[in-house]
Amino acid sequence: MNFIGNVEGKDIFSGKTDIIVCDGFVGNVVLKASESLAEMIQELLKKHLLKNPLGLFGLLLLGSSLKSFKKKVDYSEYGGAPLLGVNGVVIIGHGRSNANAVKNAIRVARAEVENRFTDRILGAIGKS
Repeated sequence: MNFIGNVEGKDIFSGKTDIIVCDGFVGNVVLKASESLAEMIQELLKKHLLKNPLGLFGLLLLGSSLKSFKKKVDYSEYGGAPLLGVNGVVIIGHGRSNANAVKNAIRVARAEVENRFTDRILGAIGKS
């Protein structure tokens, strides 16, 4: 583990760190703002690319890349995140979760049980 200390807001998506520890309120605000920004970028791209024939041609060329991008930033593809501090596996999902998000939250929970996530966290804490 490589603790780098406090980070600035600009560092959240820079790749400088893999994990940022914060309280639940701050984490939730960062997460919701990030998801909202990703959705806005998708909508703006679609709106501007569909405006003219050249944009439509570009959309045809970029189609698979844009689909990959959408899948990467779509909250429903992740399903949810683990709630730490609980003796067991708890996945927190969105209040607006659709069927895909619920399916993926179940997938994440199953993977955490199979990978003994809770035991591994407890073991790591016990070693420090």
